[in-house]
Parts: sequence; structure tokens; C-alpha cells
Amino acid sequence: MSRSIKGKAAVIGVGESDYYRHGHAPKREFELTVDAILNAANDAGISPKSIDGFVSFADDRNTPTRLANALGIDELRWSTMQWGGGGAGGSGAVQQAAAAIAAGFAETVVVYRGLNQGEFGRYGAGRSRRANDSLRVAYGMLSPAQLFAPKMMRFLYETGIDPAVQEAVSLASYHHARTNPRAVMHDHKLTPERYRESRWIVEPWRLYDCCQENDGAAALILSSPERARELSDRPVYVMAAAQGAAHRAGGFLDYIYDGPDQPTSEFKTTAPRLFEMAGIGPADVDVVQAYENFTGGVVMSLIEHGFSSVEEADSFFRLENLIAPSGRLPLNTSGGNIAEAYIHGLELNVEAVRQIRATATNQVPDAQVSFVASGPMVTPVTSVIFCSEEALA
Repeated sequence: MSRSIKGKAAVIGVGESDYYRHGHAPKREFELTVDAILNAANDAGISPKSIDGFVSFADDRNTPTRLANALGIDELRWSTMQWGGGGAGGSGAVQQAAAAIAAGFAETVVVYRGLNQGEFGRYGAGRSRRANDSLRVAYGMLSPAQLFAPKMMRFLYETGIDPAVQEAVSLASYHHARTNPRAVMHDHKLTPERYRESRWIVEPWRLYDCCQENDGAAALILSSPERARELSDRPVYVMAAAQGAAHRAGGFLDYIYDGPDQPTSEFKTTAPRLFEMAGIGPADVDVVQAYENFTGGVVMSLIEHGFSSVEEADSFFRLENLIAPSGRLPLNTSGGNIAEAYIHGLELNVEAVRQIRATATNQVPDAQVSFVASGPMVTPVTSVIFCSEEALA
């Protein structure tokens, strides 16, 4: 028997708090999270009291029971957290919400993520807190960039892809942020010269290859297809979702180095299942939001999802191919983690929905299928595809 969530849940509302540089938010993390959920409810045209399910990821501190009390909801029926993987959990949280609705466990589920790095500490700082850190601290591997760079270096070595392909990913994100007033880097113009002259963080990544550190929150509200059609003349459906990891990926050494396949973004096993559920191929996708912890992760993710082959990567990853509205595959059209805001990648899902609604600031003409890849190079990774009613038929 074939089992699928295709078309069995839909996004009825999206919302965000204001986005800030880390340490600059005038509100606490919980308040930012409530703001995002209230904005999503207002966008959906529903009372926040009608929300009966909560899903988050990456150990979000804003618990459903506390949120339920703050929002005054009528009854809490669903409460889950996507395990592990940091920002890789964003699309998996959407998957959980869709599954809860499809199974009848809840009617109106909000997926959310709140961050206030000014309140709770920076993600990008070097730190050593785990028992197995002693195996890498001696080599100066403390920050996320230092931890993930060896995977990308090995990928470049084995594939022969030019490291310069990463530049196009960064430039595309900053290009789109310039027309997005929500973007933290809205007023920051990035040129190829400025990119190339920026300081090294760790090879192969310069400053503009790395995501931001921000304060803020984002939310999506999902419900049944029937309710979505009542609330909107252009409902956005969950077409497919997948999560997972390959054999022995993600064990003892912080899920980065211990698997047998080192140069991977970890989507090799999940991508086929994603497209099989959707009933489409990569060529049918109109617009892509790919999580950039670092630009190299985007390159790896898109290749492993079949948007480009290794052989054509040097010609595919060019700025003109990645920008809306005319690019071959418009990428991170709100500015992404690099230039809009880093809300652990959930803002990418918000932008994916806006593209199907035709309300994005960098709109792809007649976008029917919108794809999100969450959190490359960690485990478990997750992806989701959103679509219009026309594409679902």
C-alpha cells in the first residue's frame, strides 16, 4: 500500500517577527516567537486560539505549553520536536505538522522557531562543551565553520569542482536581499570584488560564504486542504517531505566525520524519496530555497538533489542562473540565511510559501513548485516541496 502526505495538508499562514543582528533585538526570545505566530495567524485570517498543535526543531526553548498559555488556545492536541541536526530540522518540522494533520491528530498546527542569540549566546562562536570535543579541540576545530570546512574541501578535491562556484551562491543571496525590506542585509551591496577581497574565515570559505547570526522568529500554520481552500483562493500544499541519513552517518564524532561517506551534504538517500512522493523531478521545480550554513553546503545540496550534475556544476553555479525572475533556477529569493536572516532556516520555508502565493519580493513568474533543503552536512537532514493546486492535480 502506498502511503503519502502529498496534498493532505496545506499552509494557511506565514509570519515573522522583525529580524535583527544578534544582540540587537529589543524583545526576549519568547516575545519574538509569539510575534511570529500572531503574525502567521493574522495572515491566515484565524484566531490564534484555534491553533491546537505545535512543532519546532533544534531544541527550541519556547515550549508549546507556555506558548499555548500565552496565545490563549482552546485545547492543545499536538506537541512535537524534530530531533537533532540543528537547522536541518526546519523542513522536518513541516513534515511532522503535515503528518499530524493528515492523521487527524490536530487541525491547526504551527511550525515555529525562535532565536535570540543576544539573550542566550552566539552560535558562531568557538566553544567546547561535549565530552568528545577533546578529539578535535587540540586541532583548533571549535567553530561551525572550522567543523564543516573539511567536508567541503574533500568534496572539492574528489569532484574537481571550482571553489569559485560558491561565489555565485553568496552573490545571489545578497542580490535578492537588496529588494527585500525584511532582510537584515537589505542595504548591504555585495560585489564580486568585495566578495573576493573579504577575509578568510576558514578555507574554502570567506566572510560572505557564511550565514549570519540573528535574533528573530518565524512561523508557518498548517491545516487541512479543505480549510485552506476556504481561507485562500491560492492555497499552498505540502507536496512531499523527506528526512533521514545514510548508513552510519551521524554517530560518535558530532555527526560530521564518522560516516563512510565524507564529502556529502547527507541528502543522497533522502532526495530520491522526496521526489518519488512528489511524483515530479528536479526539472519540475520552479524556485529553490537551500539552507546556507555555508555556501558550499548549498552547492552540495543542489547536486545531491539532482538540480545540477558534478560535471556541469562550474557552468550551472553562475549568478545569472540563480537570480529571480529570469534565472534558470532562482535561489534563496528572500536573501536566505546569508543575507535575509538566520532563523535556523525556517525563514526559507516562509519564502517558499510566498513564492507559490505570488507574494514574494523577488517573485518567480508563475511559480507552481517550490523546494526547500534544510541543513546540509548534518543529520538527519530534511527537505520539503510546496506546490499550488494546479501542480497538485
